[in-house]
Amino acid sequence: MNKVNSINHLSIILDGNKRWAKNKNIPIIDAYSTGIQNVLDISKELIKKKIKYFSVFTLSTENIKRASVNILFDSIFSQFANFLDKIINEKNIKIKVIGERHNLPVKLIKLITEAEKKTHDHKNLTLVLAFNYGFKNEVISAFKKGYTELQNNNNNLEGINFKNLFYLGEIPDPDILIRTGGFRRLSNYLMYNLCYTELFFTKTLWPDFDKNELENVINEFQNIKRNYGL
Repeated sequence: MNKVNSINHLSIILDGNKRWAKNKNIPIIDAYSTGIQNVLDISKELIKKKIKYFSVFTLSTENIKRASVNILFDSIFSQFANFLDKIINEKNIKIKVIGERHNLPVKLIKLITEAEKKTHDHKNLTLVLAFNYGFKNEVISAFKKGYTELQNNNNNLEGINFKNLFYLGEIPDPDILIRTGGFRRLSNYLMYNLCYTELFFTKTLWPDFDKNELENVINEFQNIKRNYGL
């Protein structure tokens, strides 16, 4: 009998919001709102399955250069406040946000900080939001942290926990990565942590991704023979 693979951490690249809005001929802000709600819906499914970590790629450092980014910020601010209220009241999900914050709107930085503070003691699921995130920026951040730690440890490499130099820290690497929206690329996302992650790609646009498709991915994953190395 084959061993069933356990899942500690599932990650999703949330792609397809804009195309979903275009297909339905609705404002992009409505698509972002639906996408945010879907993060909560999938989070609840993972809690039922006792999966402890859920990371999502919500905004890349490249996205922030786009003309539509202000629309996204407005949507995030208005919808994330409601999203946060639900999470605080249900007391299940802990929020952790990774990525660059210095070039975000001040009111959004305050909202993110509040989310992390008010959910810090929630235990059932850690939801990692990669927001204004890019792996190349993360590498630069890791080098800076490493250089500082090296100086503090008298140039002794043995005293440095390299995993903690990266944003996820001691959070287990993802067992599963799903990318919605049809593209088959990683788009500068968590490259340090995806070395042995099983990759799944679906043409489903993020707002349409549901618990049935999630279940199909998990079932397929549990029948994979996982190897480490070649």
